[in-house]
Amino acid sequence: MTTELFHWTDEFGVGIQEIDEQHKELVDLLNQLHTAIQEHHGSETSRKILDKLADYTRTHFAVEESLMRVSNYPDFEMHKQNHEDLIGQVQALQEKLDNGQAAITFELLHFLKVWLMRHINEADKRFGVHFMAHGGEDPMVRPRRAP
Repeated sequence: MTTELFHWTDEFGVGIQEIDEQHKELVDLLNQLHTAIQEHHGSETSRKILDKLADYTRTHFAVEESLMRVSNYPDFEMHKQNHEDLIGQVQALQEKLDNGQAAITFELLHFLKVWLMRHINEADKRFGVHFMAHGGEDPMVRPRRAP
């Protein structure tokens, strides 16, 4: 029987529906990777999931950074640097996987889980508060049109 690596609860919400939905997708991909390793689906399957996770992470970071720019988020540069650091670490891992110098392990999963949990609970929640306090509108909430 497999267990979830990361169980999403509403406590991880940052107050911006689009960002929360993207975080849930990241958690789901991390859990898919965990399941693939637990159930020995093979390195090719695990690698495909890791690549999807990396691609989706880039997309998510671009959305977050866009919202930070439009709301003049004061910690934008530091937050963006955190994003770039993680992308760099994942790219280095992908290169090591390609060269046979690394494997996707439970330690890697633990690192990604801890990074994501901390990043959501600290940096992203701070941004969520700023965004909503500065007139930011949730991009998922569409204004009603007059009849």
